[in-house]
Amino acid sequence: MNLMCLRQSTLIRLTVFVSFSIYYAYAGKMKIVEEPNTFGLNNHILSPGNRLQPKVNPSSVSGPEHLHSLAGKCFTLIESMYKYEFCPFHNITQHEQSFRWNAYNGILGIWQEWEIANNTFTGMWMRDGDTCGVKNRETKVLLVCGESSKLTQVSEPSTCLYSLTFESPLVCHPHSLLVYPTLTEKLQEEWDEAEQARYEGLLTEQGYNNLLRDIFEEASLLKSQKVRVIKQPEVVASSVPPSTLQKCYEDLQKQSEEIARLRALLTQHNIPFDSKSSEVKTTARVTHPKGDTGLNVL
Repeated sequence: MNLMCLRQSTLIRLTVFVSFSIYYAYAGKMKIVEEPNTFGLNNHILSPGNRLQPKVNPSSVSGPEHLHSLAGKCFTLIESMYKYEFCPFHNITQHEQSFRWNAYNGILGIWQEWEIANNTFTGMWMRDGDTCGVKNRETKVLLVCGESSKLTQVSEPSTCLYSLTFESPLVCHPHSLLVYPTLTEKLQEEWDEAEQARYEGLLTEQGYNNLLRDIFEEASLLKSQKVRVIKQPEVVASSVPPSTLQKCYEDLQKQSEEIARLRALLTQHNIPFDSKSSEVKTTARVTHPKGDTGLNVL
């Protein structure tokens, strides 16, 4: 009985040994993932060329002053297999939570400008994101009242165009998203004048909207659509006019040439002339270069 138990124990040990030998032999050939990948700019494994590369710099912080406190902060939302990160006044990124070798990590938009309607900031536009076919990805951020600042929804209404909902108690006050109070006194006066002109019928609706856009662009609320014309350097003419004496000298040269031509012509036809008189008159005119004809000399 003891001998049988000893044999069974030896057989069990041998089986375990063989099993572990086979396991380690195959383990040397297997790729074991010890931890999940990191994504985006925090991925130190990716080479610099594979990290997120923005196409343009974000616009400056603008709009309601109480929203400026959001600058430098980021808010995340995970839906299905994607992680969205919204950094107000900076950008929006999307990271695929997958171990696929080609998992998508990209920029859905970079802060550009506000959407404005009826004296109200109705949304933030993030544009110039990653290339998507023949255009770039872009996102409109809707601001709604909420108990805390957070992302609540992300959708893609059309290809490469995203809609993101951001809740915050900073926009709960009825006047929190008004445009007029954010303008300087000068721009407020310009808006008042445009409003009065439209009321009096001096401005068309289109002209009024164009004036408003100019005001919003000057306030850095909208991106400028004006084409910048680079002026060529102008040739600065000499501020010193030609000397009167010099001009008289040039006239004298022309007259002398004409006199010489006439002399030759008279001589050719044997016509007499008084050369002394003409020389005296010419000399008298040169003596008074400031406008005196010199007739008192003759």
